Amino acid sequence: MILFLTAALVLALDLSTKAIASRLLTMGRPVPVLGEFVRFTLVHNTGAAFGLFPGSRLAFIGFSAAALAVILLLYFRLPSRSPGQLVAMGGLLGGALGNLHDRVLHGYVVDFIEIGVGRYHWPVFNVADMAVTGGVALLLWGVARRAP
Repeated sequence: MILFLTAALVLALDLSTKAIASRLLTMGRPVPVLGEFVRFTLVHNTGAAFGLFPGSRLAFIGFSAAALAVILLLYFRLPSRSPGQLVAMGGLLGGALGNLHDRVLHGYVVDFIEIGVGRYHWPVFNVADMAVTGGVALLLWGVARRAP
């Protein structure tokens, strides 16, 4: 249940923030949130994370579908799962669903969160990206804690 609740929360937060950003922001025009360090900048990402491989829509839809299948397979196949693992997998599931939704519906992913200093900025991302990154980090941390 934790996995699906986490996934639903991530998906709802991701889709609602993307809808708000799409409605209120102008494409490519940054809006400072915490000075220049955090800005909201609406972009349409046709590539993978960080804009890599633009224009590969069908490949990324296939990759997302495969990722969803792997997450669900792990959920149903692992004999025991900690609450932390379930939250991590729920973040991965919800994030993958959020970006898959955009790719199927729009042909691109709506990104709007930008972080950086001066001319050095992280590529623009969204809530789904944060959930996927956080989910992977949590799973790796759990594996590292159990390593000899």
